[in-house]
Amino acid sequence: MNVDTLKKILWLLVLTLVQVLVLNHVHLFGVATPLLYIYFIIIFQRNYPRWALLLWGFALGLLIDIFSNTPGVTCGSLTVMAFIQPYLLRPFISRDSAEDMQPGIKTLHAVPFCYYSFLCVLIFCVVFYTLEMFSFFNIVYWLECVGGSTLLTYLLILVIENVRRSA
Repeated sequence: MNVDTLKKILWLLVLTLVQVLVLNHVHLFGVATPLLYIYFIIIFQRNYPRWALLLWGFALGLLIDIFSNTPGVTCGSLTVMAFIQPYLLRPFISRDSAEDMQPGIKTLHAVPFCYYSFLCVLIFCVVFYTLEMFSFFNIVYWLECVGGSTLLTYLLILVIENVRRSA
């Protein structure tokens, strides 16, 4: 097992513990819940094998589902996010960048990373809350959940990325 895989396992465990023990109990205004575990998929390097990315997304989603009592919602949402992550990353990187470049403020610079991470979080929250509610009868509540959780998760990701950049 190489060092990169060990780092990924450590990130997976840390993000799972933080989400399950702390962030699942935060519900701002009854609608906004931070879903920080998506950061694990956002920072996957360029040209990572698709099958492995899907497995990592599925595994993290399964862990979160087991401990959060959301049967299949997180697993399905993270698998979708892992599937579209390479397509979302492609417009924000230059052609001459390294093949194993990891997205971040250091590598993508601030503005492209902000756009990329916001787009990832927004798509994830739309899929997550659509699967969770499984109806559009209360569209206002759905929009509040998507908007609030997107904003809260995005801000937490930017904080973590700034801490990683300065370290």
